[in-house]
Amino acid sequence: MTHDDSVTDHFPRSAWFRHDRFGLFIHFGAFSASGRDAWYQSEARLTPDEYQTFVDGFRPDLYDAEEWADHAVDAGVRYAVLTTRHHEGFALWDTAVSDFGVMHHGVDRDLVREFLDAFRSRGIKVGLYYSLIDWHHPDYIAYRDWTHPRRDDEAMRGYPHEWSAYVDMMHAQVRELCSGYGPLDLFWFDMTYPGDERYHGRRPEDWRAEELIGIVRSLQPGIVVNNRLETSGAGFGSLVSAEPTPWSGDFVSPEMIIPADGIRDARGRAVPWEACITHNNHWGYYPLDVDFKTPTQLVRKLVECVSKGGNLLVNVGPTGRGEWPRRSIEDLAAVGSWLERNGRSIHGAGPAGLPKPEWGYYTRRGDVIYAHVLEPPLGPLPLPGLAPDEIVSLRWLHDGSVVQLAHTWVVHAYPGGAFAAFGPDDSFTYPVPDPIDSVLEIRVRSISEEPPSRRDESE
Repeated sequence: MTHDDSVTDHFPRSAWFRHDRFGLFIHFGAFSASGRDAWYQSEARLTPDEYQTFVDGFRPDLYDAEEWADHAVDAGVRYAVLTTRHHEGFALWDTAVSDFGVMHHGVDRDLVREFLDAFRSRGIKVGLYYSLIDWHHPDYIAYRDWTHPRRDDEAMRGYPHEWSAYVDMMHAQVRELCSGYGPLDLFWFDMTYPGDERYHGRRPEDWRAEELIGIVRSLQPGIVVNNRLETSGAGFGSLVSAEPTPWSGDFVSPEMIIPADGIRDARGRAVPWEACITHNNHWGYYPLDVDFKTPTQLVRKLVECVSKGGNLLVNVGPTGRGEWPRRSIEDLAAVGSWLERNGRSIHGAGPAGLPKPEWGYYTRRGDVIYAHVLEPPLGPLPLPGLAPDEIVSLRWLHDGSVVQLAHTWVVHAYPGGAFAAFGPDDSFTYPVPDPIDSVLEIRVRSISEEPPSRRDESE
């Protein structure tokens, strides 16, 4: 049995991130009042005047950061990321360099500070999302921009934008977020994107990325940053290359997909990554979308990410008044209930270095391997990659009850292979205790520890 899938010391800042594994994304802003997702302004090609109705309608009178933090505790997440400013450009904090935000449009509350205070008070690590693009700012180049709502508006052709003024403002806002709210654990940029034959994109030099990451690192030395100063969810960026740039970030952020086999760099080393996914099919509040991922799906996708060396970031889109959708509260609480009993197989765990079993996944934490059994076996459960004399103990994680290795005649044709028996007759088929994911805790011998039979022979 081999196990060599550790992340190298090239990523020391991300140690907590790789340990915690499960995070909460919260998409909240003026777009929440549209009921049509965070991208609606772009999809509907709305002008700032047309979009103003949603800005005016954003009245988060039911926003209670303490209640949000309680929901996060119930969900079992270890860190949370709030959108401080999405692509619409609307700021949720008391920014001094723009009048497009909560302090100038009738809200008069620093929603970012409330979020940070509440989540920190419960021991949840905190992260801030900040969109590099801004559909409201007059100096953000609109015409033929791949994302801009007015990309095809001929009135914007030749409009006298002063791009440097926009970037200066954007840098100033990032400086505010990194200097005015105490220690931050994570900063989540979004988004750098390619162009095509018709529309232009945005590259790291457009953001003055080296200067921008310098601001973040100088003000928050230990912070973990994603990779989107140079890419989007559609790419990995230079973090996977042999020579990452200074603005490459600390982890890769695939979106709405789980990589087939984790993510590695050009030298084959594991790279930290986090799959960000929506709970239903939209990032912002969308009341007509009731296609929510079930607790079973969320748990199993979390397990899959950890088994491949990654994290899972699940998004919630509160209403424009500040309430979480009821399904998000209930489904994430069910995930948290599963984590209460099985969290050791997730937090601090990673790839097991064993073949993927057909019945589910393995994760590993030191000399303990966790078998995530997603379907009951027919007879005893084969444990691929493990031999009986490597196993010290075998038990269900959720309640600590002992599980025996099978020695029945049905396994005699497979010498050297380990099989778990789920009942008193190890040739019978028995149900698994948890239909979501039943976790076997398999304690194995360390590499330096010989099994008793071999020690007896040497003696």
